[in-house]
Amino acid sequence: MRITRARSARKRPKPGRIHAVLTTLGREIAQEIIPAGTLLPPEHDLEVRFGVGRGVVREAIKTLSGKGLVSVRPRHGTRVLPRSDWSLLDRDVLSWLVGHDKPDVELLLAIQEVRSIIEPAAAALAATRATKKDRQRINAALAAMEMSDNQASATAADKAFHLAILDATHNPVLQGFRGAIDTILSTVFLVAVDSVGGWFEGNLPNHAITARAIEARDAEKARDAMEQLIGYTRSRLSKQQGGARRGGRLGGSSVLRQT
Repeated sequence: MRITRARSARKRPKPGRIHAVLTTLGREIAQEIIPAGTLLPPEHDLEVRFGVGRGVVREAIKTLSGKGLVSVRPRHGTRVLPRSDWSLLDRDVLSWLVGHDKPDVELLLAIQEVRSIIEPAAAALAATRATKKDRQRINAALAAMEMSDNQASATAADKAFHLAILDATHNPVLQGFRGAIDTILSTVFLVAVDSVGGWFEGNLPNHAITARAIEARDAEKARDAMEQLIGYTRSRLSKQQGGARRGGRLGGSSVLRQT
């Protein structure tokens, strides 16, 4: 029995190898290097390309299928599906779509629309449901934002602020958006930090108003403040979109900005 278990453990695909294959194929699909409608290479070809066994390839393909990127049909191969079938709020899918050298500003704007639906409602719920500990987390994140003096600390504090509000809703479905919001904020921040204008300073008052409204248990004010906060970012991204069309690559100062 022990020998059988040991052999089974040796045969089990290593997570690191699966992740490497998954990430490479996911990025190539997301960036249309492998376009929709294309058949992925046969398993054997992928094994040779990545230097892995069949089990690794199959696990990676299985995960891509679960995220909606591919369709697997026996004797028909593995076909890349159109973006409309993808799980766009999946953390990995989002990072593959927007986590590259030239972020897709149009996609970021679409994501901001989703945020404008989710986060104002979350702020309103947080205002009515937040515990003392929840409010302390939100206020601590705001204080950290106000004290930030570099990109890393500002990004971390900004994420902590938005995620603390989601947690304060005590709604498990809304809390399920944590991964997506985390990835979204990271990506928006990359664009913001590489652009012109003081996003951080300009949007800080909206964060403070949101926090105070939640502290005061004023649901409507919290909703309105979060709408202003996200609207500010959406407006700046729209300007970036226009600038990118006129001048190509996004570029500019390294002053801290905020989402």
